[in-house]
Amino acid sequence: MAEIINLRQARKQKARAEKEARAAENRVSFGRTKAEKKLTKAEQDMEKSRLDSHKRDDDEKP
Repeated sequence: MAEIINLRQARKQKARAEKEARAAENRVSFGRTKAEKKLTKAEQDMEKSRLDSHKRDDDEKP
């Protein structure tokens, strides 16, 4: 005997699954989160400032 299903619930479940699939594609398409981007930028800024602080000033003549 076949299983009885509620068509309204089945449509909603199908819509949720499609929405989740679309969301997964968008997560891949748009990449990293804002927090990850901010962390990477902060790390790059710190590395740049550390490198700049070790530069020699060749402009000054003894």
